[in-house]
Amino acid sequence: MSLLGTLGAVSASVPAAEIPRADFSDTPIWLSLVKAVLLFALLMVQTLIVIWFERRVIGRMQQRPGPNRTGPFGLLQTLADGVKLALKEDLTPKNADKVMFVLAPIIAGAMAFVSFAIIPLGPEVSMFGHRTPLQLADTPIAVILVLAVAGVGVYGTVLAGWSSGSTYPLLGGLRSTAQVISYEIAMGLALVAVFLYAGSMSTSQIVAAQQHLWYIVPAFFSFAVYVVTMIGETNRLPFDLAEGEGELTGGFHTEYSSLKFAMFFLGEYVNMFTVSALATTLFLGGWQAPPGLAHINNGMLNQGWWGLLWFLIKLWLFMFFFVWLRGSLPRVRYDQFMRFGWKVMIPATLVWVVAVAFIRASQLNFLGSGTLRILGIGVPTATIVLIGVIAVIAMGVAWIVDGKRAEAHAHSARPPEEEIDPFAGGYPVPPMPGQRLREPSADRTPLTVGQAASGTTDHTQDHREVPRG
Repeated sequence: MSLLGTLGAVSASVPAAEIPRADFSDTPIWLSLVKAVLLFALLMVQTLIVIWFERRVIGRMQQRPGPNRTGPFGLLQTLADGVKLALKEDLTPKNADKVMFVLAPIIAGAMAFVSFAIIPLGPEVSMFGHRTPLQLADTPIAVILVLAVAGVGVYGTVLAGWSSGSTYPLLGGLRSTAQVISYEIAMGLALVAVFLYAGSMSTSQIVAAQQHLWYIVPAFFSFAVYVVTMIGETNRLPFDLAEGEGELTGGFHTEYSSLKFAMFFLGEYVNMFTVSALATTLFLGGWQAPPGLAHINNGMLNQGWWGLLWFLIKLWLFMFFFVWLRGSLPRVRYDQFMRFGWKVMIPATLVWVVAVAFIRASQLNFLGSGTLRILGIGVPTATIVLIGVIAVIAMGVAWIVDGKRAEAHAHSARPPEEEIDPFAGGYPVPPMPGQRLREPSADRTPLTVGQAASGTTDHTQDHREVPRG
């Protein structure tokens, strides 16, 4: 059998149907409320730390100190910035829709915390005399809940841009909405491979199914796609196109100040923790110890509060990855980013999901468990299926490459662009595709206000005949 098939067989050694979900039978309501408060406090403290961490690491990369004055090693600088934001004047634009203007940051901030509720931070532990999982809640479709909450969070972005009553926030909101929705499609498709290997969408069952092999190995392509999409989902460099300072000032939150701006800022960093925690849960074994340490002392390092330690280590590796990208890569162009998402990520992920579906079907004997005689040699059915899938993928790649070559050839054979006069209608207009601006001539002078209002298009007058009023 192929390498992928062998790895998949190992990962499927424990059927998902035999893996119980997290048991909350000994968790009273008051204990769930306590865990919710502790989870909120954990996210808030980690947000304060990661902002300081990001500024210090990027400062180190750029050979400057970063925050180092407020508190030891500058640790209290983020807290001081938060107090400053709270004390700043809260401004609301005159043309803003005031209800939506206030509601948008609340949606963006609140939705960021909801997704973390289904993330298992560790195994069962003893809390206040009860045995309870280090997880707030779990459902049979927990991962789908995360995608649904992310979709609701988009409303905070688009409402912020629309309700501001300003041009640049509106453009930023539209760009961000298109970006997040586009990359959510590829993200959802990337997670399908994990569902196929685990046989479940419950986060606790997915973690338990990775006891022998983390899904980053058999679902390596899904992991690569998810990493790209989680950066686009959180509007982080090099994909922070909704907040391109050189293009849209501050993006959708340009008109926000004080605590409303702080809510967007908080939501962005909590979203970073959420997508990193989901990647840890789905691909890196969740709270389980690394394979070399998991069997030490009869699995002691996989029990109790040790799981929280391993989970946080993996989580902060992703956070360092976010920071490293921000300090290393320049911002991409918006059309490049969207083209990459729709024309590369989504088609490639679709092909990958189909390939994984055939591999899993052959492992579970849905395609037959026998062998076929080819030229007198017995070949397993799974191998034949895998060869067929690889052939389909190769044909798809060849089709894409041929399409790119044909597009490049058509572009090179395109007729010369039409030359237009940008001032023909009285006002300067940008060129359309297939057009180029006429080079300015020495005898052309700018239009006066009166000429522009009357639609005069004679640009060949001598400059002495044009009144300068």
